Amino acid sequence: MKKVCAVMGVGPGNGEAFVRRFSDEGFQIAMLARSEDYLKQLEQSVSGTHAFPCDLMEPGQVTSVLAEIECRLGPVSVMLYNAGGGVFKNVEEASLDDFEANWRLNVQGLVAATKAALPQLRQHDASSIIVTSASAATRGRVNTAPFASAKAAQRSLAQSLARQLGPEKIHVANVVIDGVVDLPRTRQMLPDKPDDFFVQPSAVADAVWTLSQQDPSAWTFELDIRPFGENW
Repeated sequence: MKKVCAVMGVGPGNGEAFVRRFSDEGFQIAMLARSEDYLKQLEQSVSGTHAFPCDLMEPGQVTSVLAEIECRLGPVSVMLYNAGGGVFKNVEEASLDDFEANWRLNVQGLVAATKAALPQLRQHDASSIIVTSASAATRGRVNTAPFASAKAAQRSLAQSLARQLGPEKIHVANVVIDGVVDLPRTRQMLPDKPDDFFVQPSAVADAVWTLSQQDPSAWTFELDIRPFGENW
């Protein structure tokens, strides 16, 4: 059976790094994101990759795309849920729509993806669901009300999934990234910061790969990742 990994939420940074890392390990990669042009560019440059344009805030699209992935590539054995944009406002500034949008992407999207992927994950002797989280999941700051509340809900959902699915040898893990990911736009925003201030996407991808390969006798549920200089 082919090794198939679905990366949900592919963009410059962690998503692309996940794609490249699992491609290097011989996986066929299903890449999900709204930007078809970006996915097509990656498809041309990274071996074994396949573009599946999808809005992860639309459950119907998620369900149909997962079915298409199984038909084209085979059943998924690793699902990386990397979608997780946010609105950074306090509770007075944020609208109810802001809160709903954060919840739909971070929680509803993960629910829809898990429901659609489980029949495929269960076809393997061992499989993984790994969620990209953030330190906002464990602490709500003033201007993170919509984002932090959604990430906290996502973390709790991942914990519930881990407890339910662990006995089936489906490893669910939550990766808390505490720091600023190294991207062109973050470099522009913080031009005076040294290289070691930033979280390197390739290093995050190495950690996620290791999680996906853990023995069931020593699984990690939650992994904190931060640069050594991050104030935590």
